[in-house]
Amino acid sequence: MKFLITGGAGFIGSNYCHYVTEKYPEDEFVCLDALTYAGNYNNIKSLEDKPNFKFVKGNITDMELVDKLFAEEKFDVVINFAAESHVDNSIKNPRIFLETNILGTQTLMDACRKYGIKRYHQVSTDEVYGDLPLDRPDLVFTEENPIKTSSPYSSSKAGADLLVGAYYRTYGLPVSISRCSNNYGPYQFPEKLIPVVFSKAMKDEKIPVYGTGENVRDWIHVYDHNVGVDMIVRNGRVGEVYNLGGHSERTNLTVVKTILKQLGKSEDLIEFVADRKGHDLRYAIDSTKAETELGWNRTHTFEEGIKETIEWYVNNQDWVDNILSGEYKEAYKG
Repeated sequence: MKFLITGGAGFIGSNYCHYVTEKYPEDEFVCLDALTYAGNYNNIKSLEDKPNFKFVKGNITDMELVDKLFAEEKFDVVINFAAESHVDNSIKNPRIFLETNILGTQTLMDACRKYGIKRYHQVSTDEVYGDLPLDRPDLVFTEENPIKTSSPYSSSKAGADLLVGAYYRTYGLPVSISRCSNNYGPYQFPEKLIPVVFSKAMKDEKIPVYGTGENVRDWIHVYDHNVGVDMIVRNGRVGEVYNLGGHSERTNLTVVKTILKQLGKSEDLIEFVADRKGHDLRYAIDSTKAETELGWNRTHTFEEGIKETIEWYVNNQDWVDNILSGEYKEAYKG
């Protein structure tokens, strides 16, 4: 089969490309990425010589480019990782989130309809469900939870999810959706919590923590997330939503302190700052559906996974420095 992987130079998408090109040498994978600020060609550069991998630079909102690519490559499956995903940026500039996350999704699905794609998969987020109270640990998000968004980012992802569902019902497009909790692991752009803490701690700089740091997130290793996506695409039911959670709830402050301890750095580096506007209190995902229907499960505990992740950043400081200096933008020479 031939797969189109959009957003494949980003954090989660690049990890997916590494996983599937190795696991399925008989399949072909075309990575489409616009290489905007969070797309890093260095993440997938080592795949250049693989016979089953090809990179194309382009934006999923470019209808002409997308149509031409579909006509030439004759894809069987499309997996859409491409997204603007940073909540703070969405608060500052919502429009780009609506363009990429909603109109880009529409562009891809129109091409899927035109060229008879066998499966379109939308990679979404638990943030479309809104948040849960801190004092109700018994509450978790299931696939039946109503959409109740808090930020322009989560609203744009929810809008895309609704559009995917509409294309299934109206046009019969074979679709599926996965909603994951907070990812961590190698190649995460240094704007998200874990790589921010690492990069600042290594320089003994103050580490900003929103509010009191008591907001809770459910953490999943990017490898486990991608295994789940792969299972859904190949064996999940058409028209269904599947939650993929880490069963590893931690407060933001706990995550920061865990990283500082592993790096041998003082907690005095922590600096509490004004809370984010509309900051969600708690996320927690029920993954029972994916576990029972597909046999999916996690292979990384948070304790093991965060240790492995920080070791990766320690051993790949050049990768981090390359991003912080802006040099990574010159990695692609095509």
